[in-house]
Amino acid sequence: MSKENIALAIHGGAGTILRSTMTAELEAEYRSGLESALKTGWEVLEKGGSALDCVEETVCSLEDFHLFNAGRGSVFTHEGKNEMDAAIMDGRSIRAGAVASVKNVKNPIRLARLVMGKTEHVFLAGAGANHFALEMGVEMADDAYFFTEHRYEQLLRARKAGVVELDHTPDEAELIEDGETDLLSADLTSSVHESKPIGTVGAVACDVNKNLAAATSTGGMTNKKFGRIGDTPLVGLGTYAENSTCAVSCTGHGEYFMLGVTAYDVAARMKYKGSTLSTAADEAIDHLSSIGGEGGLIAIDALGNVTMPFNSDGMYRGWIDSKAVPNIAIYRD
Repeated sequence: MSKENIALAIHGGAGTILRSTMTAELEAEYRSGLESALKTGWEVLEKGGSALDCVEETVCSLEDFHLFNAGRGSVFTHEGKNEMDAAIMDGRSIRAGAVASVKNVKNPIRLARLVMGKTEHVFLAGAGANHFALEMGVEMADDAYFFTEHRYEQLLRARKAGVVELDHTPDEAELIEDGETDLLSADLTSSVHESKPIGTVGAVACDVNKNLAAATSTGGMTNKKFGRIGDTPLVGLGTYAENSTCAVSCTGHGEYFMLGVTAYDVAARMKYKGSTLSTAADEAIDHLSSIGGEGGLIAIDALGNVTMPFNSDGMYRGWIDSKAVPNIAIYRD
């Protein structure tokens, strides 16, 4: 089996991510989380493992990292709870599994994989998904495991300001560095609405057999109410994979990715227009922009080509191909 086409790409969310508001220490910590996830997934691929196993293990690593909005680092709902969504898709079989609004599941992506492999369904949500997790013996964690100080401070500020936030706000570095608890000023409250900061984690991979897979996981929106669910667990919107075209994982303002059917939009442009991966992904983000959406995506094809377009100020991202050289990037420039 040739390893010339194996490749892996990851993201840790996008949004208002600027050098001017990032400390060297915090940037190093983010990079370490991305590098650890890349190493985890690459070990699977190098040993001849499947793309599906690769993206599951990679996303688990990202879920375990406290700074990303997924798993352990998930943001808080209005009620002060952590509700998580995840999806995984196998490009070889065109099968998928997804969960939404699950609580106390340490790694929601593992539960999504079990939905795909152990049920006749694609999508489980809420109490039913949690019940399925208990039946499957999925590793659970108490509320304390998911508590991170800077996420809780985000909730307090969002509650006071009366806004619903996504992730990676302009003041996030300040919150993390010194535990700032001052309430949002009127100007900053306005910037929260305008910047549409974004937070999700995801991975796409191509294995030695040229099979593709995608996985995405998120903690949702800070201060969210009414059981809101975004694009992450919805197949074709935030997550998609098929061997004949590509595998895609999105991160962004979920409502617009839903309206744009963005993940499948990339595949459809390749399938019906004959576009290359790069062109299709760029056009999908252009369309997202045209309807008012912000964010980005990572995509891979069966030749191991990788593309990572975004229209926000930055996107935590990394990739590695058959040259086995890890690459990490954060900012637009």
